[in-house]
Amino acid sequence: VKTYINVELDDEKHFLIGFEKIVYHNRSNSRFDSIAIHLWPNAYKNSSTELAKQKYEDGSNQFKYAIDKDLGFIDSLDFNVNGGKVEWNYLDGKIDICVIYLKKPLKKGDSITITTPFRVKIPSGRFSRLGHIGQSYQITQWCPKPADYDKDGWQPMSYLDKGECKSEFGDYDVIITGPKNYVVMVTED
Repeated sequence: VKTYINVELDDEKHFLIGFEKIVYHNRSNSRFDSIAIHLWPNAYKNSSTELAKQKYEDGSNQFKYAIDKDLGFIDSLDFNVNGGKVEWNYLDGKIDICVIYLKKPLKKGDSITITTPFRVKIPSGRFSRLGHIGQSYQITQWCPKPADYDKDGWQPMSYLDKGECKSEFGDYDVIITGPKNYVVMVTED
């Protein structure tokens, strides 16, 4: 997967506004009629997500009593494949995973280009790894990205505070625009 992202930080409203282009190459022996996409910022959207449920199990009511301005989400999605609009839905009612439906099957060895604008409301940093405390931002798992596909098929997984985040290996080219007084630091995972 080769991904190009152009994103801007609005540090007054705590939003990332961006556009993403994913060049997805089918390296499997299967033919794809759809692709699972992680939308992990939606894990911070309400008290019904898998992340919120995990927090409840650990004795935290953070999501239950959170005010809207502290929650996060991803929206403004408009998926296109090779320049044509495609249908998509959340997977099994989980708002942090979606499935895009291809108009033409993606055969073994072939590639497609998936594009979408997106907007991420950055949640409070008190919930998990994606968040802000004042004007300090920790940005992780913030953009739409394909789920991993292995010998057992698609491996879509909800974002959780504990555990690993399994995704398709990728090469990212990211342009970040922000206020002049910010310093951007990056780690490789």
